[in-house]
Amino acid sequence: MDDEFGRFVAARGRALCRTAYLLTGDWQVGEDLVQEALTKTYLRRHRLRSQAALEPYARKVLVSVFLSWRRRQWHRELPYADVPEQPAADELDALLDRRGLWSALSELSARQRAVLVLRYFEDLSEADIAAVLGCSPGTVKSQASRGLERLRRTAVPAEEEWSR
Repeated sequence: MDDEFGRFVAARGRALCRTAYLLTGDWQVGEDLVQEALTKTYLRRHRLRSQAALEPYARKVLVSVFLSWRRRQWHRELPYADVPEQPAADELDALLDRRGLWSALSELSARQRAVLVLRYFEDLSEADIAAVLGCSPGTVKSQASRGLERLRRTAVPAEEEWSR
């Protein structure tokens, strides 16, 4: 099972990091959350029915770790007077920043952000998201609706962004 888990991490680790980045807005924090989620998944892997259950379980643990991280507010850091040089942005950063989406997405509650990331970036169904979050599909629908409405109100329209 250890070799299987290693293959799982090699195959799906980057996708989990992408999800964590979309949830946190920070690659390093996202990678820390993925590492914690994979550790918890590894320790409980023998309880899973099959190898196919590994990814849904790891995603559920990742979202759970993210939500508890938000509650504990690990992300509180002291700002520096001098901002260090930023690494080159990747395509996802450019897309999110260009459309003003990232700042609007970061304004959402952790649960709304998790629902929107899982639905629109990970392409999960409402039932799958409900299973990951441990809530009803109706809650997923209402969180998605509220989150999208808030994004519509706060996101910078593409026309405004291009005219800057």
